Amino acid sequence: MAARDDAAASARLWPWLAWAGVLALLDQWSKALILQHYAWGDATPVTGFFNIVRAHNTGAAFSLLADAGGWQRWLFTALGVAAAGFIVWQLRQHPGQRLFAFSLASILGGAVGNVVDRLQHGYVVDFLDFHWPWLAGLFYRGHFPAFNLADVAISVGAACLVLDELLRLRRKNPA
Repeated sequence: MAARDDAAASARLWPWLAWAGVLALLDQWSKALILQHYAWGDATPVTGFFNIVRAHNTGAAFSLLADAGGWQRWLFTALGVAAAGFIVWQLRQHPGQRLFAFSLASILGGAVGNVVDRLQHGYVVDFLDFHWPWLAGLFYRGHFPAFNLADVAISVGAACLVLDELLRLRRKNPA
């Protein structure tokens, strides 16, 4: 009976791992296109507020620790690998909680995409550059830090985790 339960749990886990894999592959494909067609620092204006660029981030979000001397590559790689392991464990525990599992799988796909970059290049390839004048007080020339599809997946996953928790609390404490 336990073997059947393990097989059923694994069968429910695979769609989430597949989603994470699709996100990681899309992320790596998009970065390969940027690396193939852009030199570091190149930019193509698309609209008045959006450019495609080639940027390298040796740090974490918002280039945190980007100038730390190189050790951060291994720290952020280790954190990404640890997070991936924890997420897979959580997905095994809760594969039937669809919004929760979607959130975790999205974060997993993004984390894997960025870990692959760190291992392969020593930096994360970023290419989405949004800029507005009203951001000038916060960011250089109003440019939000460049990011990539992995970062989008992680952000969507994090937002969905918050939504999942709010919905869980609402079900627990109906008004």
